[in-house]
Amino acid sequence: MSDKVLIVDDDPAICKLLEKVMKSNDLETTVATSGADALALIRTHAFDIILMDVMLGDMEGFEVIKKIRSQGISTPVMIVSGRNEDYDSLYGLSLGADDYITKPFRPLVLGAKVKALIRRNKNLILDSSDTLECGPFRYDTSAMRFYKNGEELILSSKESALLLLFMKHPQQVFTKDMIYEHVWGNTIAVDDNAIMVYINRLRGKVEDDRQTPKHIITIRGLGYRFVP
Repeated sequence: MSDKVLIVDDDPAICKLLEKVMKSNDLETTVATSGADALALIRTHAFDIILMDVMLGDMEGFEVIKKIRSQGISTPVMIVSGRNEDYDSLYGLSLGADDYITKPFRPLVLGAKVKALIRRNKNLILDSSDTLECGPFRYDTSAMRFYKNGEELILSSKESALLLLFMKHPQQVFTKDMIYEHVWGNTIAVDDNAIMVYINRLRGKVEDDRQTPKHIITIRGLGYRFVP
């Protein structure tokens, strides 16, 4: 069975191109031309990844991302946008997007990124025992949910992959290259700002005070260590 991609874009030409790229990678596509249509589809259908434009007719793609993340939906989201300002990419990542690619894009690169993101998300689901406990943190595989002191943590797929990596290897120092390899995959190039965004987002959800973190510790010049 093919993996399912939801394309959210109000430009028919872009939708047609994205459908062509996805189908060339053996992926099944569904198209939504507005934020409202996208939200309705996401509520009633399961997708393996969402390709999200920023500029939609009825709302910004950022608003769609905020809504689905607030509902606990962790489907990977890749923003595909003509806006190439650093602020937009960092803002999208801070809301829970998993990647950001600008138009015009290279079809081969986009296809590789999409398949790698789907693969990483599936590995997150499959690659663990029924329950993983580490200090106050617990991961329930059957429900695919994280908890701290019994309270659920609402995480995006990338945040989930990062926390699961840390929980499996407490006290180990992870360099940025190691995080790239385990969370994004070898085929994806991720800049330092993206790593910092995800670390800060995760700290905001697992730390009592993200300004004085006690669990995700920065090891200056090396990377990060998880202290449960």
